[in-house]
Amino acid sequence: MKKGVKLLITPEMIKPSSKYLKVIGTINPAAVRARNGKVVLYVRVIEQLKKLEDKGYFYSPRMSGKSKYELKIDRFSKKIVENSSEFDILFKDGTKRLTFISHLRRVILDESGMNIISIDKKPSFYGIAHDAELGVEDPGIVEIEGRYVMTYVSLSRKENISTSIAFSDDLTNWERKGIIFGEQDKDVVIFPEKIKGWYVAFDRPESNFQFSPPHIWVAHSDDLLCWGKLKSVSVLNEGEKDYGRIGPGCPPIKTKYGWLLIYHTVVEEDKLFTYSASVALFDLNNPRKMISNSEPIIIPNMDYELELYQNKKIVFPTGIVVDKNGRDLLIYSGGGDVVTSVRKLSIDKIMKALKKVK
Repeated sequence: MKKGVKLLITPEMIKPSSKYLKVIGTINPAAVRARNGKVVLYVRVIEQLKKLEDKGYFYSPRMSGKSKYELKIDRFSKKIVENSSEFDILFKDGTKRLTFISHLRRVILDESGMNIISIDKKPSFYGIAHDAELGVEDPGIVEIEGRYVMTYVSLSRKENISTSIAFSDDLTNWERKGIIFGEQDKDVVIFPEKIKGWYVAFDRPESNFQFSPPHIWVAHSDDLLCWGKLKSVSVLNEGEKDYGRIGPGCPPIKTKYGWLLIYHTVVEEDKLFTYSASVALFDLNNPRKMISNSEPIIIPNMDYELELYQNKKIVFPTGIVVDKNGRDLLIYSGGGDVVTSVRKLSIDKIMKALKKVK
């Protein structure tokens, strides 16, 4: 463990959910401090089929249960396949399927947020036939008005890649409410309190056509289910380095200075992609107004973040909790698309890295 950084969860620590699957990643967790003081993570567990193909067929997993965990393995004749890789199958009609599927596993940490107390032995939240049949990914959890709210990326054959929402009173049992942002809109993070009577969220719609550098969006709702009042928000200063992709990472944290957002950036150089994280500060009463931002303050520098998985160096913060001392932030990240780590960063040091918007 380097100072302030700890490798927390690896694939070897998670029991596969099926004899047909193997765990290849434990990444991008949601994090929240429970009412008993302990920190609860919901970690994305990536499982890949042990058997990807045979002489005549390729195979792809999906969930088929109406309410409980039920895995179904579909098979496809090689005659209808255009191309394939370790991770996906591309059909001649232009559609694709994956050779892996993700669910969420609950992890209980002590009050320090640095040590594991328990890991659920079975999937804690997973896809079902009508919600995320092809996998559940990259959750975010906040407590709002006495209940826990989780956003998550839901994959399905009809809705493709969307963002859904669920509610819980105990961080164990979840009431699914369906899709709130359609394809392809993800990295949705909800503010932990209303602002001027509105629930507010940052999100990242993807587009193949751009007139401007990448940016995030802000949306408003009066019920957490229907979102509108959409507006794009740039987190870059004029003349600042152009990133290939920008998106919300962790749910915003309220400070006396403003709303603090950890967001991710992606840079491509010589076909090598580097995922880092920067910080932006927004007005407490107007989340569309950015006050200041920073250069990347979290960069991939640990061995497990530099393994060049698919030509990528990755640190991807998704969970954030205020330390018990009130002076530090605990930031939980996916590393190298394989593991989960935690970093402890001083709020004062983060503030010093911020530069006012020009």
